[in-house]
Amino acid sequence: MSGPAAGTADAATRTDVVCLGESMVTFLPSQPGRLADVPSFGRGIGGAESNVACALAAAGHRAAWVGRVGADGFGDHLVETIASYGVDTSAVRRDPARPTGIYFRTATDRGTDTHEVAYYRAGSAASAMSPSNVPYEELFAGRVLHLSGITAALSADCLALLRDLTAARPGRPLVSFDVNHRPRLWRDGEADASVLLELARRADLVFVGEDEAEEAWGIVGAEAIRAALPEPAVVVVKRGSAGATVFASGLRPGPRSFAAGGAGDAAGAGSAGAGGAEGADTVTLVPALHVDVVAAVGAGDAFAAGFLSATLRGLPVRERARHGHLMAAAVLTVPGDLTDPPARDHADRLAALDDDAWGRLRLGPGWTAADRAPEEVRTP
Repeated sequence: MSGPAAGTADAATRTDVVCLGESMVTFLPSQPGRLADVPSFGRGIGGAESNVACALAAAGHRAAWVGRVGADGFGDHLVETIASYGVDTSAVRRDPARPTGIYFRTATDRGTDTHEVAYYRAGSAASAMSPSNVPYEELFAGRVLHLSGITAALSADCLALLRDLTAARPGRPLVSFDVNHRPRLWRDGEADASVLLELARRADLVFVGEDEAEEAWGIVGAEAIRAALPEPAVVVVKRGSAGATVFASGLRPGPRSFAAGGAGDAAGAGSAGAGGAEGADTVTLVPALHVDVVAAVGAGDAFAAGFLSATLRGLPVRERARHGHLMAAAVLTVPGDLTDPPARDHADRLAALDDDAWGRLRLGPGWTAADRAPEEVRTP
C-alpha cells in the first residue's frame, strides 16, 4: 500500500515542496453575469495544489506537482501550462480511460450568493488516484508534502490515499494541509466535516479559514479552532479582512516536529517564533492588507504558497504570514487564479515594514512590478 521511506534524496537537489491533487481546465467568463448569460469563456487552469506549486516555482523554489490527467488535449494543456511556471511535472500520470476534469465559473466572488461553479469532474482521471497508483517515491522526495481536503472529496480511493499519506511513519516529509472545505464535492452520506478534522489533526502545518471551520465543524474563533487541532505544530487561521492568526508550538521530538526530520533540518522550518516550554504555543496576529480586488479567486492557495515559501526560508512567523498576505494580494489583483508573485527582494522589503507602514499599504493592479519600491505603493 505505502511507498518507500522518504529522505533518500540529496539535500542539495531535493525538491522543496511536492503538491498532490487534481488540476482542471477552467473556463473563465468573458463578462460578469449568470453562466446562462455569459456568451464566451477564456481557458485557464485551476487546482488548489497545482496553484500552490506554480506560485512556489515562480517564487524561486523547487516545486513539483503530482496528479493524474486524461490522455486528452485538456490533459496536455494542464501539464504544459503548469510546467511553464517551472514546476516539475514528471510524476504526473496519464489515464487513457478517464477524462481530465473541467469547470466553468462566474466572475463573482465565491463567497457571494451569485457565484456559480459548474464542475465536470465526476469520473475524472484524478478521482482514480489511490495508494496503489501514485508514485510514493516522488511524493516523499520533497521537504514538504502539500495536500488539501479537496482531494479527499473526490472518491473513496482518494480519501484512502490522503489517510495513508498523513499517517505517521519514519521519514515522512513535513505535511502541509489546507482544509479547503468544499461541501458540494462530497458524496452523499459522507461525513466530510469529521474526515477533514481527522486529516488536519494528522498534519504538521494546517491552513484553515475561520469561516470554513464554523461551517464544517461549528467552531467559532481562532482559539477554539486551535483547541480542536492540538496536534499540528503550526495552525494558520485565515480570518479574511481581519488577517491571519498563527499558532506555533515549541519544538517536538520525532518526525512530526517542525525542526527535526521533514523540512526543518534543511529549510529552517523549525518553529521559529515559538518560545517558552516545549509544546507551548505562541500566537501571532498579522493584519491583512488593503487590496483593490479584481477577482477573489485563488487567494487562499496563494497565501499558502507565500507562507510555505517564507517557512522554507526560515523567516519568523510574522514574516511568514505577511508573505502569505502579499502573495494573496498578487492574485487578488488579477482576473485569474495564477500570476507572477512580486520579486523576492520586493516582497521582503514590504514584509519588513513596521506595523504602522504595513497598515497603510493599499495594493492594486500592477503593484507587483519589480520597480515599485514600498514607498511607491499606493496608500489610502
